[in-house]
Amino acid sequence: MGFSLKERLRSFTHAFRGLGLVVRSQHNAWIHAAATVIVIVAGICTRLAAWEWCALTFAIGLVWVAETLNTALEFLANDVSREKRELIGKSKDAGAAGVLLAAICSVIIGLFVFLPHWLK
Repeated sequence: MGFSLKERLRSFTHAFRGLGLVVRSQHNAWIHAAATVIVIVAGICTRLAAWEWCALTFAIGLVWVAETLNTALEFLANDVSREKRELIGKSKDAGAAGVLLAAICSVIIGLFVFLPHWLK
């Protein structure tokens, strides 16, 4: 099968639909969205250097990737079984832990970026 620009563009449509689904269905994604906006506004007001924007972009992206993968895991687990099953529960807990760890790392990165500016 050869390269198809139409098929590549369609894959972006699926990806953006998935992102919209995450934002509409996950309350924690709303928190991530608010935090993203706050960090961007704070970065603009603080007049960050390019490398600092790179660090914040990585941190923000890390949390969003973790949240979307955790959401995918939860949807799949819920489709497999609605009843309480130990291994499914452990999988969901592990996915949630991944989001938590990403968020903690992002806060630490944010502190490294912002504190030197704010403590001057």
